[in-house]
Amino acid sequence: MKIATFNINGITRRLENLIAWLGQAKPDIVCLQELKAADGEFPRDAIEKAGYSAVWQGQAAWNGVAILSRDSEPVLTRVGLEGDPSDKQSRYIEAAVSGILVACLYAPNGNPQPGPKFAYKLSWHDRLLRHASDLYGADLPVVLAGDYNIVPEPRDIYPTRSYDDNALVQPESRAAFRKLLDQGWLDALRKIYPQEQLFTFWDYRRNRWQRDAGLRLDHILLSHKLSRELIGAGIDRQVRGVEGASDHAPVWITLRD
Repeated sequence: MKIATFNINGITRRLENLIAWLGQAKPDIVCLQELKAADGEFPRDAIEKAGYSAVWQGQAAWNGVAILSRDSEPVLTRVGLEGDPSDKQSRYIEAAVSGILVACLYAPNGNPQPGPKFAYKLSWHDRLLRHASDLYGADLPVVLAGDYNIVPEPRDIYPTRSYDDNALVQPESRAAFRKLLDQGWLDALRKIYPQEQLFTFWDYRRNRWQRDAGLRLDHILLSHKLSRELIGAGIDRQVRGVEGASDHAPVWITLRD
């Protein structure tokens, strides 16, 4: 089974790119982030024509998450995280797919920091941590996939001082990611590539793609039951280089069937 996560950065604008990648990569399950489309604008017909069923939570112009499945209909189990009734941002969706519980997340960016956006980032991650603890404790086969908007370690960013004040690399942000791993979740890319420098995001500005000045923001975490089945992982870097590309590349893993 092949499971992927892809921050599409506008599904309407980049639908052609998405459909082309689906046809080439043929993932069984896909988590999408930053749809930037209201619920009624989700291109369901085009996705179904490409061979996928979907559940989604849209939001006009911002955020938005979706789960696609090639072999079975995803069964929606949760939208949003508990703990803040005032939070209306579309950042978390969960579905049962082919015997796996798939959680797709688009975590807050948090910039500028310090400030209210950074405080929201940290509180959102606290809510995720509580829910993730419940999922892990249930001993289910679970995938937590998406754009975490956290650079976990210094090796996950190109050599630079330009991000020193950025919310993505702050000690509090990295601690939030570490707390997930401390619960027992496996960072799938790091399991397969324990030493390599890995990037999944290249900003459009300052020729960062051309200079390979990237960051690792997109992560797939596995519960104990699934970590034992991990046999491969990768980043489809070439997708970032096509015309009209998202500033993220798809990340994928393969599991024993």
